[in-house]
Amino acid sequence: MADKTMTAEAAVSRLTSGMTLGIGGWGSRRKPMALVRALLRTEITDLTIVSCGGPDVGMLAAAGRIHRLVAPFVTLDSIPLEPHYRAAREQGTLQLTEYDEAMFLWGLRAAAHRLPFLPVRSGLGSDVMRVNPGLRTVTSPYDDAETFVAMPALRLDAALVHVNRADRRGNGQCLGPDPYFDDLFCEAADTAYVSCERIVDTAELTKEAAPQTLLVQRHTVTGVIEAPNGAHFTSCAPDYGRDESVQREYATTPWPQFAEHYLRNGSTA
Repeated sequence: MADKTMTAEAAVSRLTSGMTLGIGGWGSRRKPMALVRALLRTEITDLTIVSCGGPDVGMLAAAGRIHRLVAPFVTLDSIPLEPHYRAAREQGTLQLTEYDEAMFLWGLRAAAHRLPFLPVRSGLGSDVMRVNPGLRTVTSPYDDAETFVAMPALRLDAALVHVNRADRRGNGQCLGPDPYFDDLFCEAADTAYVSCERIVDTAELTKEAAPQTLLVQRHTVTGVIEAPNGAHFTSCAPDYGRDESVQREYATTPWPQFAEHYLRNGSTA
């Protein structure tokens, strides 16, 4: 089977301005920061970003790369409100499509199954319907005749995710306590690029942990990037926790000053 290994630079070279790009992880947890840094070193812009947002969204927003954000939230977890995202919203430099987490999940599921939408109860009776006037409802064709939100598919041109281990074929393993939506990001995308802490032989994947940890399947993956510490400064349990000192510096330092060091070195050290 094909060896899908490549560098972060090779992966982002396949992306183009104007794409809809999904980014895995959750808040400031297991974000594919090595790939985000590589993306920020390019001139790619005008992106629609689909993400359970953290510093990936904040950095891309601060750099002026986001046209539209589709997200249920943007947070740094230990710092509740992502400051660069907040600044972008206050300045009106990006458009926002906001769904609740269940709607976001089912939007990815619909895209993964190549369906135009899936019916969900989430959002009914809330301001989600008011702030998203394009949303529609559907009525069950069965005797219950229940009304649901028709959550549109969140189709992606490309996805970037980070996992603990992967093999060269694109099978990805998550060893932490929560897989988030990373498998769905890959399944919902036309192309998917998976960075990992370590590339191992396929047989090693099931030696380290149960088969259920093999979250990302090779047929959904376009490229595999070995990137030790590739989620820094976000966490990648159980390999390492969040680097709170760097995150605090990120949150309190003007973006141009922080970026000068971070994009070159991967940290402010």
